[in-house]
Amino acid sequence: MSPPDSPPPDAPAHSHAHAHSHGPAAPVSRHLRKVIAAVLIPFATAVAVGLIVLWPGGAPPHKPSGVGFDQPTEQARIVKVEEVDCAAVHAEQQPQPTTPGGAPPTGGAARGKPCQQATVEVTTGKNAGRTFRTVVTPDSLRQYTTGQSVVVSYSPKAPRDLQYAVTDVDRTVPMWVLAAIFAFAVVIVGRLRGVLALVALVASFGVLTLFILPAILQGSDPLLVAVVGGSAIMLIALYMCHGLTARTSVAVLGTLASLLLIGLLGSVFTDWALLTGNTDDTTGLVHGLYPDIEIRGLLLAGIIIGSLGVLDDVTVTQTAAVWELKEADPTAGWRKLYGAAMRIGRDHIASVVNTLVMAYAGAALPLLLLFSIAQSSVATVAGSEVVAEEVVRTLVGSIGLVASVPVTTLLAALVVAADRPVPGEAGRAAGTGGRGGRRAAHGRRRKR
Repeated sequence: MSPPDSPPPDAPAHSHAHAHSHGPAAPVSRHLRKVIAAVLIPFATAVAVGLIVLWPGGAPPHKPSGVGFDQPTEQARIVKVEEVDCAAVHAEQQPQPTTPGGAPPTGGAARGKPCQQATVEVTTGKNAGRTFRTVVTPDSLRQYTTGQSVVVSYSPKAPRDLQYAVTDVDRTVPMWVLAAIFAFAVVIVGRLRGVLALVALVASFGVLTLFILPAILQGSDPLLVAVVGGSAIMLIALYMCHGLTARTSVAVLGTLASLLLIGLLGSVFTDWALLTGNTDDTTGLVHGLYPDIEIRGLLLAGIIIGSLGVLDDVTVTQTAAVWELKEADPTAGWRKLYGAAMRIGRDHIASVVNTLVMAYAGAALPLLLLFSIAQSSVATVAGSEVVAEEVVRTLVGSIGLVASVPVTTLLAALVVAADRPVPGEAGRAAGTGGRGGRRAAHGRRRKR
């Protein structure tokens, strides 16, 4: 049986070959563990205090407006679909203007086709069993089939025939199947670490839904809430997935330093660029329902939370690289370790920054398409608030990622080089000194 990943604090350091072949590097000395704990324990305590002080106790109540996302919804299903003449149900298609050059208008193939009239039965709520009809034109992107599950909105103040309307299809089954496939893949490949990663993911969503979102809705400073909640997510995810070790603690310190830099730069450039954060209908609706929310702080909170996951990946990778380099060359000093790990980090920076930029570009693809056909210069487009917000979000997060590599690498190199002596030094040769080494040697002699 292989030894556990985290030996007890008083266990001696394993030999180089033993640690390299059976698991992570040997733990650092008790002195350095105390130094790291002296930094992390106050930080973790501050995060716990922040969670207690800012804990919202649920989202605040509000008077439903009955508009958009604020409408109550119910489940329903299509019980009948029949073809009808569009004119008979007052769903005639409006004539479209001829395109330049005399070409026929787009969507002409749908003209002349019959409309669909679907009978929908509400299956949940106080009006379960009520039916209503909805008309689908031939050029609609969504067509219905008998037995299909849908989501309907309910407007209690509307006339009875207009109280329900289909707003979306029910995607519960495919979403759960996809989630199950994802969890299965993670567990099969990651084994115990995969299980712990899934548990950490659930805990992270718990912090997000039970603390961060309700606290912001309660009117707390979004930036402060994001820092406290993001720090809690970071501590849970890193220690649960990678163990309560000095190596993980160094990654936590590197992530914390980078988050602070992202928060500082985000605050400075958001104010300097005069960004309001109110650039879409969803933000406006949230602000209308909860006027106490500070929208600019909400933008900063989004930048911090959006960068957190990639930061964890970078800092853990760099810390692991330093530990493995030390295992490969126990005589290496911190300068040599730092230089070798930074060569790895530079490749990591190039891929991660591109990943972050492409992630934001993919999310804003419809917006980029609109601006690509606009009769405006690149400078004008980039200076508009809706684009400038994404630029600031991307560049601030990327700067934090770039900074996390040298910061984390330096911390890891200093810790491991200061604590891991060369073999034979002062009787602390790796794995051969101390009571544990003597017991191991005695056991080998007995076996012989």
